[in-house]
Amino acid sequence: MSGAFDLARPNRPIRAGVILMGAYVLCQTWRRPAFTEHHCSETEILDVAPIDLLYGMSKHFVKPFEDDILTPELKAQALDFEFHWVNQFGKASSLTGGLPIQPTDDFSTCPPLDIVIMGAHQQGYVPNEAELDFVRKSYETCSAFITICGGFQAAFMAGLFQGKTVTAPRLMLDNLRQMAPQTEWVAKRWHRDGKLWTSGALLNGLDLIRAFATEYWGGKGTLAEFWIGMGHFPKRDINYGDAENNYL
Repeated sequence: MSGAFDLARPNRPIRAGVILMGAYVLCQTWRRPAFTEHHCSETEILDVAPIDLLYGMSKHFVKPFEDDILTPELKAQALDFEFHWVNQFGKASSLTGGLPIQPTDDFSTCPPLDIVIMGAHQQGYVPNEAELDFVRKSYETCSAFITICGGFQAAFMAGLFQGKTVTAPRLMLDNLRQMAPQTEWVAKRWHRDGKLWTSGALLNGLDLIRAFATEYWGGKGTLAEFWIGMGHFPKRDINYGDAENNYL
């Protein structure tokens, strides 16, 4: 169970994973009488990009850096990470911008994840029951479940938001409040309710991942603080007080 594992002081490699929606289906058209496989969704690339802050804290990433860039003291703080990209069948998937991605795992081979990240799937795609079951299973066993922008939809459909306080893209909040009054929807760039971390629009994932890394591994003189500063990860008003319009 998640309570037996401490993300802040891990005693084994941390398994961080991105769950991708979009099953392959068999399609038949008049142009191609034979059945062919067809991918039904894609994931927004900027939604899942914040995983790179976690990757930057991995031993694999910091090892090649010269000591005048990363001191031995900072390198010593690097963590053992395993990174998993998973979809239902483990077959090639797509990120927006036309980028293909080959998952490392399917639902049957993926180990229990400690950190889950979900980005928005393609508009109009409806996750199937196997996908929703895997989302529920991953939530039960993880230490942190992160949704970025429209990545909240699969978690919402899986029932994870029942009785929770969460956020989502601002332009959707009014409809969501009417649709699901049993969930408290707040207008924030990110919000944490226990192990459930939710965010607003796609670039609010950067606000969230900064807060997440700071919560578990941050503080003065830490590797997390170094990469947050080096990468200029934003620290903005969580309540959108500095937003230029209602939907940022």
